[in-house]
Amino acid sequence: MADELLKYKIGIGLIPKIGPVLTRRLIAYCGSAEAVFREKRTNLEKIPGIGDKLADYVFKNDVLNKAEEEISFIEKNKVKAVFYLDNDYPERLRHCEDAPVIIFIKGITDFKRPKVLSVVGTRNPTDYGKELCRQLIEDLAAVHPDLLIVSGLAYGIDICAHRSAIKNKLDTAAVLAHGFTVIYPAVHRETARQIIDHGALLTEFLHHEQPEPNNFVKRNRIIAGIADATLVVESGRQGGAMITADIANSYSRDVFAFPGRVFDNYSAGCNRLIKTNRAALVEDAHDIEYLMGWQKDDPKNRKELQKELFVDLSDDESSLLTAIREKSGLTIDQISLHCEMPVSKASALLLNLEFHGLVKCLPGKLYKPV
Repeated sequence: MADELLKYKIGIGLIPKIGPVLTRRLIAYCGSAEAVFREKRTNLEKIPGIGDKLADYVFKNDVLNKAEEEISFIEKNKVKAVFYLDNDYPERLRHCEDAPVIIFIKGITDFKRPKVLSVVGTRNPTDYGKELCRQLIEDLAAVHPDLLIVSGLAYGIDICAHRSAIKNKLDTAAVLAHGFTVIYPAVHRETARQIIDHGALLTEFLHHEQPEPNNFVKRNRIIAGIADATLVVESGRQGGAMITADIANSYSRDVFAFPGRVFDNYSAGCNRLIKTNRAALVEDAHDIEYLMGWQKDDPKNRKELQKELFVDLSDDESSLLTAIREKSGLTIDQISLHCEMPVSKASALLLNLEFHGLVKCLPGKLYKPV
């Protein structure tokens, strides 16, 4: 009986020319996915947006046979099919009107947890962008171990986000642009296997569907809709990350972006999002905590080591460390100017702070607190 009901739930999402919005309307009018297939054609024609042409597709396609094939696959491969009216369908995604009617999940994770962050960006990030991604996730993991990181398993920032989450013992979910018989890109197959052990892979596509170009845009709406907020680490003016940010805005979700230098191509998209008020500027994990209202968790969960308590710092070293922490990061020239000391002296002191694990030097001689 369960398989019979699942057949209709999968099948209704396969009807050609009828997308998620109209599919939900059909179910609302008929009462269930099964009832749609048992409804009289004349009654379907009267449903707003359907008409006689779309009603034909309900009866003239072998979608239920395809659904049975999919059920056979998911049973053999331990895949879970979740209908949008099921209790375990991701709640945030359910509220998006064009969300998939059914999604397929491999792995186990709780999508209803209090904190879910999507992290996206260019497929060709700079070392600076990758370091920003790693550091942000490391800092968030230290304070919010229940956080779920979502991305798309693509090259660049996506895979950096997944691997950083795994490294820092956070759950992570990868939204695929294809079915489960293929992993794209293939070089990320091992990471995909690890993700199943630390979260889940999910997709709206049948197991045999390949990574077609249009699928990636569809995939991006899930990345945007399944999370509380979307962070763009690095992106050009165009690309999947910018599409995801726009979709997140359309869902009235928070969007964040790291700023970059005005001449950097991979920061052009982030800068434009900030400039046009489509994303809030963030510099570190503390900004995301503040903007998302997560700071109330700090007194119990924050795991600051306060290494300086065990290190004898000179007055000059303390001055440099205080300046870097107040500004959440400064370049060597800014530090020299702020502390009124020669660059040569500041460099020597900063090296000592690095040895003690109190600051970290990023590309461009940018010093950030650890």
